[in-house]
Parts: sequence; structure tokens; C-alpha cells
Amino acid sequence: MTSERIAATHALIEPYVRRTPVVSVAASDFGLSGVEPLAFKLESLQHSGSFKARGAFANLLLREVPPAGVAAASGGNHGAAVAFAAQRLGVPATIFVPAISSPAKVDRIRGYGAHVHVEGERYADALALAETWIARHGALAVHAYDGVETLLGAATTGRELAEQASALDTLLVAVGGGGLIGGIAGWYRGRVRLIGVEPSAAPTLTRALAAGAPVDAPAGGIAADSLAPRRVGGLMFPLAQRFVDRVVLVEDDEIVAAQRALWDVARVVAEPGGAAAFAALLGGRYRPAPGERVGVLVCGANTVAVDFDR
Repeated sequence: MTSERIAATHALIEPYVRRTPVVSVAASDFGLSGVEPLAFKLESLQHSGSFKARGAFANLLLREVPPAGVAAASGGNHGAAVAFAAQRLGVPATIFVPAISSPAKVDRIRGYGAHVHVEGERYADALALAETWIARHGALAVHAYDGVETLLGAATTGRELAEQASALDTLLVAVGGGGLIGGIAGWYRGRVRLIGVEPSAAPTLTRALAAGAPVDAPAGGIAADSLAPRRVGGLMFPLAQRFVDRVVLVEDDEIVAAQRALWDVARVVAEPGGAAAFAALLGGRYRPAPGERVGVLVCGANTVAVDFDR
């Protein structure tokens, strides 16, 4: 995955995705001291509610789509993105989601006109069912995180951020299957310190780095519908080994606190997975050096609205 391929992918999908904003917020507003203003990259404002739209459009525009259309398994965000891209490009979409998926995400997928199967308990179950359906019907499989085009699409997030906030020292990125941090690692290639953030109940990249290869890990916690596949992708793993500085784990209550803080301070809505990266900073799991310039990727906002003030 070269910078040239990422740039070409960015140019291809640019007419279909949003250039999401970067918002600077004083760290002291969150009660944090000793760091520069925080740069929040709001992929939560992307089409379909998450960064996943980038990979979805990359797949549909870079690959030949058969008459049966496209199919995908998803905890919710990827399915919504594929459904949105398919609707925009006029192709059929079939999405498999597990029972743990947020009703808000399932409703969004249906709203984009996709045929939805809610089956299985976890993402891995939905993936197995999707693979069987794809083999039977001949649809184009669009993997949520372990596909070349998916990684290229995710990498455009990093390319865009590099233009918007060129002076970052560190970027915190939530990890599920690893497509997002893998793509961003492929763009920055060590030019920015990348910190992966995982729920302690779903330590997929943590376990993989310890084992030297992707391995099965627990798949639970409040962000299980977006950050809890069985294991990280094989394509992203070499990129993580080379370019991810470290991975930190956060607890569910820290994720909820980060969601609330983002809303209270910046009026930014984030789903649990979308707030996980900030939870590492807010909860002290990652402690920047004095003056460190830190970016935080808010990667998704597909959640039922919560009235924190009530």
C-alpha cells in the first residue's frame, strides 16, 4: 500500500465522501493539562455516520460489481456504509449483522435500501453466514476491515488529516478489526506516533502483537458492535507491527465518560467505539509529554441519542 495508491484512491472516492472537519479544543476544557490543544478528526460526520464510507466506496469503485450486487457482514457501521455506497451507485446490497448490533445502526442500513439479515450473536457469526450467502448468490464480498480496497479507503482518512493538521506528534485511533489504524499506518508510515486504543473486553490487536500474529481474542464490552471482531485482519497486521507505537486498553466506564465529555464540552456525539480513542486520553491510559500535539480520531456516531443532561 503505497502513498501513490492511497492518493489515487482518495481522488477516486472524493466526489462521494465528505472531507470531515478537524476541530481544535483546548485540553484544559476537559480538565487535561500539559498538552497542546487537541485536534479532533470528526469522521463521525462522514456519510453513513462513520469512516467506513471511505472503504465502502473504494471497494465499489475499484472492483467490478456483479449483477447480484454486494454483500457484507458488519457490526453495523460497515453495513451502513456499504448500503449507503450501494444506494448511491445503484447496486443491490445485502448486509448480515449480529443480534448485538445497535438498533440505530440496523435502522440506518435498512433506510439505505439494503436487505438486512440479523443473525448470530457476534460479528464472526454474521461473517460466516454472509460468506455462505455470497458463495451461493455470487455477490461481491466487501470485508469490513481485511481487504486491500477497505484499507486503501481507510488510509484516505490519514491523508486528509495530514493536510488538515500537519504538525501532529501523536494520533489516537480506536481498534476493532484494525482496518482504520492499518490504513492510517500505511499513510503515515511512522511520521506520526500512532496509539491504538481497544476496549479491555476486546483486546484483538493487543493479543495479536503479543503472539506475533492475529489470534482469537475475547469479543465483548460496550463497543462490541464496532470494536469486537474475533481477531484483527491479516493485511493490517504487518503495518501495525511496523508503525503502531503501542496499544492501550480502556474500560467501558471510561468510554462512557469520554462520550459524555465530548458532548458536554464540544457537543460532539460519538458512539462507544467512536469515543474509545478519546477515552484513553481522558482516562489517563495514554499520557502525553508536555507540549505534545495530540490528535484524536472520532470514528463513528451511529448511536441512539442520549440525553446526558437529563
